[in-house]
Amino acid sequence: MTREQVLEALGNVQEPDLGKDLVTLNMVHDIAINGQEVSFTVMLTTPACPLKELIRNACINAIHHLVDKEARVTVNMTSRVTSNRKDGKALLPDVRNIIAVASGKGGVGKSTVAANLALALAQDGARVGLMDADIYGPSVPIMFGLRGERPLMTQVNGKDMIVPMERFGIKLMSIGLLLDEKQAIVWRGPMASSALKQFVTDVNWGELDYLIIDLPPGTGDIHLTLVQTVPVTGAIIVTTPQDVALADAKKAVIMFNIGQINVPIIGLVENMAYFTPQELPENKYYIFGKEGGKRLAEDFELPFLGQIPLVQSVREGGDRGVPVMLNEEDAVSRKAFGEMAQEAARQIAIRNAKQAPTRVVEMRG
Repeated sequence: MTREQVLEALGNVQEPDLGKDLVTLNMVHDIAINGQEVSFTVMLTTPACPLKELIRNACINAIHHLVDKEARVTVNMTSRVTSNRKDGKALLPDVRNIIAVASGKGGVGKSTVAANLALALAQDGARVGLMDADIYGPSVPIMFGLRGERPLMTQVNGKDMIVPMERFGIKLMSIGLLLDEKQAIVWRGPMASSALKQFVTDVNWGELDYLIIDLPPGTGDIHLTLVQTVPVTGAIIVTTPQDVALADAKKAVIMFNIGQINVPIIGLVENMAYFTPQELPENKYYIFGKEGGKRLAEDFELPFLGQIPLVQSVREGGDRGVPVMLNEEDAVSRKAFGEMAQEAARQIAIRNAKQAPTRVVEMRG
């Protein structure tokens, strides 16, 4: 067995999403051969890749069929999260992907989706930050058990910077960590936009694979400020199945995907898709309608990232400061959020490979 034979065989293994073989994509590294033993590393585009085992098995089969059917093959899987930033990186230079989580209306569980998406990606091995950009209704301090806590300050290149708080393996920042929770935030749009800019310029986020930004509901100043300030890789839209939520979700899709903003939609999540009692995990009751979010994704030809059930422990975990991704007893919700996060990571990698580079949006008029 030679290194050339191994590379030639692996040149027949396709990366299903990117449409090219592993060798062309420079995903094969560290080939080592000792008699009939061969090992190599496949560098995936994200640690949350849902196709990991499919690619591993395809590599083993390629060696057996094209090189040596008796070969003992070891495939090591590692990852380097892709990025397609072409913006000069004046802000957040070490953040590979900036993902906005948005909804057309409040009450659809956007913050719950953002929090558990961040946790699921981190559990798969990614470096993740969560920015609570819902200036008027911050929820991160409650959802992560940080009520009353305050972030520290540090100096970076002579400038005072806020150190994001760390909890459950992710970095966190929220206006709720800077103000008393009994204090109402009564700000006009420019003040709220200024606060968002400070979360970008004055917080030391460091190196991240994904910065998840939990936006306020609706379509307004803060959304425009975000895309004009930092290069947003893409947006994830959260909705529930009923018609009133879908009508508003359409507005969010149109805002990002059409017209002057033109930020790619990573996909759509249908939250509260069905009710599942904890004692009957196989049962599904479609309280708010069935598959409305899925149909909306089909109508706009958007990736559908998954359905999240309505389970009591999701609400309880958020109120208790321990999100459901950390609840070992709720396997149904953990599985739903985990699969949603893997599909989101997959769609981000596809977006980086196949769509225009990520840039700051320049608004005209």
